[in-house]
Amino acid sequence: MATMSMPIIQHGHHRGRGGSSSISFNMGRRSSTSIYQRTPVVAIFLAALLLSNILIYLYLDSVYQSDRQPVTTHNGCLAQYFKMPTMKNCTPWLQCPMIEADVRKLKLIGQGAVKKVYLAEWKGQKVSVSKLSSLNYSQDFLHGVSMLKALQGPLVVQLVGFCLKDHTMVTQYHPLGSLLNLNIVLAQEHQKHRNTWQTRLMLAIDYISILHYLHNSPAGRRVMCDSNSLEKTLSQFLLTNDFHLVVNDLDALPEVDVSRGLLVKCGHHEISGDFVAPEQLWPFYNKGKPFSDDLMHEYDEKTDIWKIPDVTQFLIGRVIGGDLIHFHLFQIHKECKSQDPKLRPSALDVLMIYKAVYSNMARNNGEFREKL
Repeated sequence: MATMSMPIIQHGHHRGRGGSSSISFNMGRRSSTSIYQRTPVVAIFLAALLLSNILIYLYLDSVYQSDRQPVTTHNGCLAQYFKMPTMKNCTPWLQCPMIEADVRKLKLIGQGAVKKVYLAEWKGQKVSVSKLSSLNYSQDFLHGVSMLKALQGPLVVQLVGFCLKDHTMVTQYHPLGSLLNLNIVLAQEHQKHRNTWQTRLMLAIDYISILHYLHNSPAGRRVMCDSNSLEKTLSQFLLTNDFHLVVNDLDALPEVDVSRGLLVKCGHHEISGDFVAPEQLWPFYNKGKPFSDDLMHEYDEKTDIWKIPDVTQFLIGRVIGGDLIHFHLFQIHKECKSQDPKLRPSALDVLMIYKAVYSNMARNNGEFREKL
């Protein structure tokens, strides 16, 4: 705020005491005149002070909202607003009447147990529309909407609108699709220049960053339960045009809070396979005891940590420099695969190692190029 200079008022000093009445009259007149002359200055000062207080109030009011929500989200909009990259202005989340009137479905682009996903158009903008596939999964769908609303940020797909009565959700469309398409995308002629260890390791860093965010989210510590296989896990993430990741499918994101004794079980059926964490497996399988959900142990977010090495193995692929990445990550990946969940690192621990490996390899790569 600019500093306002204030006028300096100088007061004359009258020497001597006493004097004639005419002198007293003249002094009174001069005093009265001085008061009249100072009155506009005082008024200006008070007006400036009032204006500065108003400006300070407006500034503070813009910084701190009554509900303590941040003024803007990552896209520069107010909370509960959206703005796609090609849009100039922010728009409030679309509600039922606007979705029914202005969103036009174009084609089916994906389908799962919970919902069908369509490519759609809204006022010239490409969007994704998710519709509930079966009423049997309505709770999963509603949970996904609530999580998407609560977790909006740069690591989460942007919510455009929703209509709960029609079980419809609208999100930003990412034409490169899910992370399952990574190798296909990088094999395309105009994308081959991106197929480097830098791009792939940065995607791995994005993946760990998302886990860290979910494990420390504004909605509590959340576990990615819809990740019982590598393919299912990869399908939860979308690849953006600038080759970063956003998490997209939040239908199965239960909360963990050890202090409240709140743990999770990812579904009420038996889970199998090497991809899932040991604590997710039926402990009495070798004893021939049939599966019972009541006897199944609960667990926490460390199940996500167990899966990190397998996801990273896919992300790095067979790119030049990949072997060196795996070498540097060997120890932290070994810790991720600890049979005891308590011995596994946190997502933040893994993230710091990943970033250090990227930084060191980038620096060494630069030094090697300088020598050439």
